[in-house]
Amino acid sequence: MFNRVLIANRGEIALRVIRACKEMGIETVAIYSEADRGSQYLELADQSFCVGPPKSADSYLRFERVIAAAEASGADAIHPGYGFLAENAQFNEACRSSNFEFIGPSPEAMEKLGDKNTAREMAVAAGVPVVPGSDGLLDSEAEALQAARKIGFPVLIKATAGGGGKGMRVATDEASLQTSLSQAQTEAKAAFGNAGVYLEKYIDRPRHVEVQVIADQHGNIIHLHERDCSVQRRHQKLVEESPSPRLPEATRKAMCDAAVRMVKQANYHNAATVEFIVDQQDNFYFIEVNARIQVEHPVSEMVSGVDLIKSQILVAAGEKLPFSQKDIQPIGAAIECRINAEDPDRNFQPCPGRIEKMYIPGGLGVRVDSHAHPGYTVPPYYDSMIAKIIVHRPTRDQAIECMLRSLYELRITGIKTTASFHQIVLRQPEFVEGRVDTKWVERELLPRIKA
Repeated sequence: MFNRVLIANRGEIALRVIRACKEMGIETVAIYSEADRGSQYLELADQSFCVGPPKSADSYLRFERVIAAAEASGADAIHPGYGFLAENAQFNEACRSSNFEFIGPSPEAMEKLGDKNTAREMAVAAGVPVVPGSDGLLDSEAEALQAARKIGFPVLIKATAGGGGKGMRVATDEASLQTSLSQAQTEAKAAFGNAGVYLEKYIDRPRHVEVQVIADQHGNIIHLHERDCSVQRRHQKLVEESPSPRLPEATRKAMCDAAVRMVKQANYHNAATVEFIVDQQDNFYFIEVNARIQVEHPVSEMVSGVDLIKSQILVAAGEKLPFSQKDIQPIGAAIECRINAEDPDRNFQPCPGRIEKMYIPGGLGVRVDSHAHPGYTVPPYYDSMIAKIIVHRPTRDQAIECMLRSLYELRITGIKTTASFHQIVLRQPEFVEGRVDTKWVERELLPRIKA
């Protein structure tokens, strides 16, 4: 087992890893930028090192500074968290070359899965359903047109690298394909340094359902069932829950089995999330694999009773998972709301600044993961999420009521947050009945609120 782990991240996920390590008797090393200097969670680490100025490109994304901090601290492993360098295969390799264990998959598995086109080919080889699409990357407009005619409009143009909706366009007919293709390639090149794109059949009003998997180095691959992440805005998740509502049991089982096959095909070890879209006929199709822990991992932890961060550390240390698939029997329902420092009344404009007061909800079945506190200044340089509220109750209806009560209890002054917006979401008939899709917020809810 590791003696000391450096956390190559900040904020909520850094605090989450510190807590897991503390319970395992592992010392922790935190890094921070000048913008995060003085953050209270840094006091909980055994050591902390400044890695540069506020901008992430000059601090959290600098390989050499992160590894230098690991060397100076005497760490023997590095946990990347999510975001920043978490899915960077070059950083992964640099850590291992410097004799630090990377708490995640191998660089080879990460690199293959990080390319969506390669991941799609692996899915086909593993017998995992994929959305009908082009045969590989597109080399020309003529090739794109030929593929689109074969697939049938509308089609979705997708960047092979990256995520978050960048390099993604919908073409409804041949006339719009040329413009959309050029826009997607330009955006992908600017965002990821890779202009490669491919086509997929556009699935109307899909649900986003993903499966949490953890695999050790001894051949054990365990899924922790599925999460529904359909409540999104601009491809960014807002609310996540488990189990997925209104999902037929046969579809649920087939999807979880497919996720395990996908991870096995990739020769993957550690935590992974296999993402799918589900159409209106409950057919599911592979999207991608996230080769890291995800923001919404607490949802799976609550229903399964498995600590995913501890499991990651055990697997990276070469240990066997202490549970088998038959041990994972999900109990109850869990919902997570991401609380962002944004103003919903101003098109979700980021709202950095000093938190004057902060009252955290509690009670039976309530968990709050947050690094924020009264007096904390939310910096403008990073993701705007300042907290996650997770509730776990015997039924979904009870979980919704518990979340509404928790959102009411949450009091943050000094900045605007999305807490009030989440209350609106959870009260909508479509959400209560489990009838939302990935475009529901933009298509129906926001116009309804503005009316």
